[in-house]
Amino acid sequence: MRRTKLNNLEAFVVAGEHLNFRLAAEELHLTQGAVAQQVRGLEAALGVQLFHRQARGVALTPEGQRYHAEIAQALGIVTRATDALRARGTDVTISVPPSFATKWLVPRLPDFATAHPGIALKVLAEEAVVDISAGRADLAVRQGAGPEARGVTVTRLCDEALVAVGAPGMEPVSGLAQIAALDLVEDGHGHWSRLFEASGIVHRGRMLRVNQTALAMDAAIGGQGAALVPGLYLADALAAGVLRVLWTPPVHERPEGGFHLVHARQPVAAVRRVRAWITARMAGGER
Repeated sequence: MRRTKLNNLEAFVVAGEHLNFRLAAEELHLTQGAVAQQVRGLEAALGVQLFHRQARGVALTPEGQRYHAEIAQALGIVTRATDALRARGTDVTISVPPSFATKWLVPRLPDFATAHPGIALKVLAEEAVVDISAGRADLAVRQGAGPEARGVTVTRLCDEALVAVGAPGMEPVSGLAQIAALDLVEDGHGHWSRLFEASGIVHRGRMLRVNQTALAMDAAIGGQGAALVPGLYLADALAAGVLRVLWTPPVHERPEGGFHLVHARQPVAAVRRVRAWITARMAGGER
């Protein structure tokens, strides 16, 4: 018995759902031509025309409608069985910015291990943006503007909510004009430079530049200047008394970006539990 290629069946089912090869290609992360070729290959193997090609899409033939109903049900069984098998697995990989890892996630991992002892979490702390749809990570935290990617779900966790902090010996200030006289530490996001440029105020102190927010915070703890960092990262340092709040930019001067959680549109059970834990901690004000 000649076997039908699974990829061809999947292309047929998705194209039959959208009645459009272009939309099917977007969902499958293929080219429109590749989807059309797979469908043609299936029709050739079956000796049956499954679609009527039209100017603005396609329509299922009567044979195609009957075949689509059965194949969609069969592939659904395969998908559910696969998801159930994966759900029994315990490995979840999460990609996060390095500073998010060191200043928020890693300190809270003991709590995660207590809440979910059956899940082995692998943390990829990296500046590079991994392709979730390609399977390199199961979910990711992204900072800045909301990421745009096909085939994934993006959830906004919180605003960046920048706060100027310094060593305990530094005194709070009332505005950017006073900040301009201080030594500052700027991370790779360049928030200090952006604020001074927008206000027209000239910074007169020393500026130490580092590439990561965590390094900027460590430099501020060491007394090398004031750092402008997301409030999300500050709870532990403020509680320990190694940093103090010097100034909070007014709302109109804050960046529009935030922290976002990215994952596949239909994550398996273990990934859903990690997602729920992160969003619950954020919603609980742990920033």
